[in-house]
Amino acid sequence: MAKTDAFDDTFARLRSILKPYARHFTVKTDTPSAYYLFCKTAKSRSGSPIAFGGVEIKKNYVSFHLIPVYANPTLCATLSPALRKRMQGKSCFNFTAIDPAHVEELSRVTKKGFAGFIKQYP
Repeated sequence: MAKTDAFDDTFARLRSILKPYARHFTVKTDTPSAYYLFCKTAKSRSGSPIAFGGVEIKKNYVSFHLIPVYANPTLCATLSPALRKRMQGKSCFNFTAIDPAHVEELSRVTKKGFAGFIKQYP
């Protein structure tokens, strides 16, 4: 599989994890290479909307951002070692191709993260 095909497939799978939550957020970006969800009403100190998550095709990988992992250290502690290896920074996971086990785990983590996030940032 070519790099772009693998990235497109990875992007589609990761986007499908976030898509069910779109009705609760503002879809700030929805293009063939980027998809981002932001709070409708909650703002940061600077006044910008607070991000929930996103996925984007970059030059060498596909990034999956999930802010609840950063906002809730307990949630971060539940991550498997395999998924932690994919973690870059405090809330970003990078993939060149996606393993079904990672999709399943990220789906669970996103669901748990959403439950706490929506209470904190309605």
